[in-house]
Amino acid sequence: MNAAELEKEFKEKVCKEVGVEPEGLGRFIVYTPFMFDDGDHFVIVAKQEGQRWMLTDEGHTFMHMSYGEVDISQGTRKCIIDQTMLTFHVENLGGELVLNIPDRAFGDALFSFVQALVKINDTTYWTRERVKSTFFEDFENLMEEEIPASRRQFNYTDASQDPEGIYPVDCRVNGMKRPLFIFAINNDSKCRDVTICLHQFEKWGLDFRSTGIFEEQTEINRLVLARFSDVAGKQFSSLGARDRISKYLGEVLQEE
Repeated sequence: MNAAELEKEFKEKVCKEVGVEPEGLGRFIVYTPFMFDDGDHFVIVAKQEGQRWMLTDEGHTFMHMSYGEVDISQGTRKCIIDQTMLTFHVENLGGELVLNIPDRAFGDALFSFVQALVKINDTTYWTRERVKSTFFEDFENLMEEEIPASRRQFNYTDASQDPEGIYPVDCRVNGMKRPLFIFAINNDSKCRDVTICLHQFEKWGLDFRSTGIFEEQTEINRLVLARFSDVAGKQFSSLGARDRISKYLGEVLQEE
């Protein structure tokens, strides 16, 4: 297989704008019109390893997305990316996206690989409001990873004091003398609601500790945040403080 043959097949299966440039033995740079929003083109390399041919982005796609602080490690976005890779038979080898070319079907393989890269990159364009919808899922995923199932309860309400469930707790951690109430806070409205809940718990005389985990604390109105801080315990500015959150929860779980 040479550059001219590759280019001919790629043009037939994908588009006429595809170009191929040889770079050493059994290695070709594939140029396509597909690009990221900043104008950088997708990196695609066709290469041969033994008898096997493959297409690879050489780790460029995820690296490029990381420049825009796009989190692909958890939540809905990760599920969509994983499903896309499964659909188009793309493997994630330590951040490098690879598609094995079956039966020398180079054109069909490139078509699938480009579709996968486009769909993965499309998650970058989600509006902030859509991305926010993953916050609560990401929060629950973190709680499930850090807290044993027997010691956590999502959407907890006090059956005796609050039979109608008006004052919910996003995650209650039990097994200590004083349970820990953890709240996931994504906007001003939720912050106000949590503040009201904490005041009500105090009125009921509940013995508890509280923790607030924000989606982005800097976006909370300063007066709303100040009122919350007056009644709240521990606070974490975002899920980006994952290591600190994990350490804190580990210490809490060890208490009697």
